[in-house]
Amino acid sequence: MLHERHCDRIGGVRTLLVGSSLQGLALLLFLPFDGLVSLFVISAMFGLFQGGIVPSYAIIVREHFPPNEAGARVGTVMMASLFGMALGGWMSGAIFDWTGSYDAAFVNGILWNLLNMAIAFWLLRRQQNSGLP
Repeated sequence: MLHERHCDRIGGVRTLLVGSSLQGLALLLFLPFDGLVSLFVISAMFGLFQGGIVPSYAIIVREHFPPNEAGARVGTVMMASLFGMALGGWMSGAIFDWTGSYDAAFVNGILWNLLNMAIAFWLLRRQQNSGLP
């Protein structure tokens, strides 16, 4: 409920940018720490931030498309999101197998997160240029 109010106040794309920025920060924090406690704390942070990103996709669809298209579009976005999460988990394991370290896997995650942020910035800029809220 709190997430929806936040999205309603600043918009879905801005909420996505906040969540993606925090998720990127969590990914960065994995690099210098290697203890079990830090793993649990940073993993919890990452999960909370990622969990705030996924609902913002439905809000973004609601803001940009008519209601009669929302179901199909939200379903497609969620499918792509789940596919990306599954691919990311597999890819991280493959990178670990290849390098013997999770550092490269975290850097890979950071790069994908930056791509997500670049798309969100593009959407925000497009939204501002078209006069949408």
